[in-house]
Amino acid sequence: MKKTTPRPKYRVRHKNIIRIIDVTNRDGVQTSRLGLAKLEKTMLNIYLNEMGIYQSEFGFPVTKHETNYINANVELSKIGVLKPIILSGWVRAIVEDVETAAKLTKVEHLNLSISTSDQMLYGKFKGKLEKNDIIKMMTGAVDLARKKGIKTVGVNAEDASRSDMNFLIKFAHAAKEHGADRIRYCDTLGFDDPFSIYKRIRLIATEVNMPIELHCHNDLGMAVAVSVAGAKAAIDGGVDAYINTTVNGMGERAGNADLVSVILAIKYSSGFRGKYALDERIKLSCAWKIAKFASYAFNIPIPVNQVAVGANAFAHESGIHADGALKDRRNYELYDFEELGRGEPEIIETGRMITAGEYSGIKGFRNVYDRLEIKFKDDKEATKILDLVRYANVHTQKPLTHDQLRFIAKYPDIAKKIFSVTP
Repeated sequence: MKKTTPRPKYRVRHKNIIRIIDVTNRDGVQTSRLGLAKLEKTMLNIYLNEMGIYQSEFGFPVTKHETNYINANVELSKIGVLKPIILSGWVRAIVEDVETAAKLTKVEHLNLSISTSDQMLYGKFKGKLEKNDIIKMMTGAVDLARKKGIKTVGVNAEDASRSDMNFLIKFAHAAKEHGADRIRYCDTLGFDDPFSIYKRIRLIATEVNMPIELHCHNDLGMAVAVSVAGAKAAIDGGVDAYINTTVNGMGERAGNADLVSVILAIKYSSGFRGKYALDERIKLSCAWKIAKFASYAFNIPIPVNQVAVGANAFAHESGIHADGALKDRRNYELYDFEELGRGEPEIIETGRMITAGEYSGIKGFRNVYDRLEIKFKDDKEATKILDLVRYANVHTQKPLTHDQLRFIAKYPDIAKKIFSVTP
């Protein structure tokens, strides 16, 4: 074991907490030319839950091809598979969307989104809506959500970073007065920098006194920095902070704030380490697995220099760096690779392989499950699972992972719902 300098002890001064709301299954899947099958979204929810992430914004309750997936995942929550993670849906902040979401799905948590900037009012709504109309639509949607029994309601101010501050504060006050739990400040175009968002969020926190979500995009390459600066402002302003992330930073255009990077920034950066309280449930040991799965599911390689999970994140070649790392890893590493779930060699089979696919036969299929040490009570049960595995391969259009195969065998009826899309 390499020598490691002991870390200095710090004391957290703030009572408020920073929590993570991952939006890979809502915003990440909106990445142009990419997407996830419903089984892949379900597996991400399972991994996020295992990782201790507070909430997953897991889909669109008004989009009909999401209905079975959403209801199946809510069912997984009810039986304790997706617990304690909260599953929230995204809808527009209009009563029609709230009504449809309640009719089609059993979703219990909603985020309601509407644009608040002058740019959107005139460039998107073409001047058909005034600012008072925006507030009226939003509060009507919040009222209906509460009437429908939605347990937590978040209100999203889209393009908040380009919105007038006086209007944003008025908007947030109205959301709070009508029973919203949080206000989501959306840096929709990555327009903010760490200094501007700190000033704006600190003012909202002080004036409105309600928890604030930070939803930041990476158009200028600052999504992680802006997210943590906004969280600092919320905590300094006396309210809880929620940071929106995506696995591997997936998302529209240049992406969103990367999940692992945000967690590491709070745990190890000089201004945060030991000074701000991160949700204690978070387990960084799941980072490697979830990043690798998302890479496989999206079919996007992890960049070699990706924070924490890239191939070179712990690679040292130059003489000075290699010598320093060998003497004491803390010379050139802020955090340990073991903490991320890294370190074990990845074994790839190079001999005979029997895989389970959409055209598999019963013998090859049973061989695959035998290697997973999963037994079936009879041929009837094996055939049922084989049929589902075939559907799953049609559904994902790629070989299933071991965890996906285990999930199908353990929850066949729920898996069937996830694969089912009714036009």
